[in-house]
Amino acid sequence: MFTRLFPRAVGVLALAGFAVTISCAAQETKTANTDKPYKVVDGTKVDPATMDGFRAWRSAACDRCHGANQQGLVGPSLIDSFKTLSKDDFKKTVTEGRLDKGMPSFKTSPQVMENLDNLYAYLKGRSNGDITQAKVEQLK
Repeated sequence: MFTRLFPRAVGVLALAGFAVTISCAAQETKTANTDKPYKVVDGTKVDPATMDGFRAWRSAACDRCHGANQQGLVGPSLIDSFKTLSKDDFKKTVTEGRLDKGMPSFKTSPQVMENLDNLYAYLKGRSNGDITQAKVEQLK
């Protein structure tokens, strides 16, 4: 009976529902892309940007405090930390450091600063378990 009395209202509601569905699907895709900002094959072969992140990790000698496998030493395990650490908090920590906890600032390191997103991708891949060992090679 409602559809006979208000046919336009039904059409508007149907379009609104369609728009919400599309919006939710787009948000789901955006979230998925954010969660895996890297490409990895066979656990050790990564895309060029993630490879640059690995190189930044090595050049900054982050393993001295966070361990060769990001498992933690005097600094925390990045495998664990990246399960809850936001990308913004990661960038802030690397840029500003946490001097009270012994974490230096890397804002004067061009290699690190030019590869912040790539370094995040590498460490996120390690934390997610998609990158299965610390040393990686570039996909060919």
